Amino acid sequence: MATATAKAGVQSRSQVSQMTTFVWSGKDKRGVVIKGETLSKNANLLKAELRKQGITPGRVAPKSKPLFGSAGKRISPRDIAIFARQLATMMQSGVPMVQAFDIIAGGVTNPRMKDMLTAIKTDIESGSTLNEALGKFPVQFDELFQNLVRAGESAGVLDTVLDTIASYKENIETLKGKIKKALFYPAMVMAVAILVSAILLIFVVPTFQNLFKSMGADLPAFTLMIVAASDFMVSYWWLVLIVTGGALFALISLYKRSVPLQHFIDRTSLKIPVVGGILRNSAIARFARTLGVTFKAGVPLVEALDTVSGATGSVVYAQAVKRIRDDVSVGYQLNIAMRQVDVFPHMVIQMTAIGEESGALDTMLFKVAEFYEQEVNNAVDALSSLLEPFIMVIIGVIVGGMVIGMYLPVFKLAAAF
Repeated sequence: MATATAKAGVQSRSQVSQMTTFVWSGKDKRGVVIKGETLSKNANLLKAELRKQGITPGRVAPKSKPLFGSAGKRISPRDIAIFARQLATMMQSGVPMVQAFDIIAGGVTNPRMKDMLTAIKTDIESGSTLNEALGKFPVQFDELFQNLVRAGESAGVLDTVLDTIASYKENIETLKGKIKKALFYPAMVMAVAILVSAILLIFVVPTFQNLFKSMGADLPAFTLMIVAASDFMVSYWWLVLIVTGGALFALISLYKRSVPLQHFIDRTSLKIPVVGGILRNSAIARFARTLGVTFKAGVPLVEALDTVSGATGSVVYAQAVKRIRDDVSVGYQLNIAMRQVDVFPHMVIQMTAIGEESGALDTMLFKVAEFYEQEVNNAVDALSSLLEPFIMVIIGVIVGGMVIGMYLPVFKLAAAF
């Protein structure tokens, strides 16, 4: 049975890949010009289909490919969040699933997203469940998404679960956006400061150096340091680029492969003032919201914890959740298991305990998530206000120091006269 389903999935996907997107125009029975885009095996079949719909076909041609390839941009998590919301809204409105996929795919501009939705729709038409169809795209639909859809299909409340997934995805993406906003601004300003410094060392300082040589003046030690740095940058700028790029590539590769390094960097990041608090609160918020969503959907607690471990965005918290899962699987209460790992605040543990005692664990977890998401929002705003003067000071020291170093000999010569 599984083999037959797999073969059907492969056949349906190959059928989709053999189809071409055609751009067409024609006139309806009133003589009004209509335009559109449709997937079809060839132009003749498309014209026949248009005639069945009462449209007299005019121009029918394959859609031209973009200048830089037809693959399109990658499918982002925000695209999946929008898709989940659209599908949930249509199913709650009574739109059949296959028709809903047709409508959503028709409004998508990203070719990769359109092809993926078309393949999923074709699988569903051939008899696959939504969970089975989504399982063929594990990169876009992670284990959490698939588990929730499977639970919704089993309980017959798929539309409600899809609405929950959509809200979850939207909240998580908003939280990620807040963290990226907090980290992007200082990183960009520092990058600009480094770029400006490099331009000064390579193009501006050598001009001053030639001027100083023509004067025959003795240069101050600080100026000599800047001149030496300029000479090195002019001669070996390519080496600096290679070493910097190689070091970043090696660090990223090592980070992806080395769990101890991931744990060390993650634990160190959590100790950084302000930034560490944002990362910690973000991990707690994602833990609480993800566990609340999965538990509300009817996923067993141990299985839900297994899914949650990969959704916290932190290696430290992921390992802690796995320890919690192991303890819960042998009979511990969730709040007691959380207390053992020593990474959750007292309030989170107490709220979880109250939720377990009252039978409203998902409600309490959502309240915890909302509280810590608000904490992240407040911390991001505070961090932006705190970093602005600090960054200005750093830029002033770097660029201003170089300017002063270049003008020190001029001041010295002026004082001599």
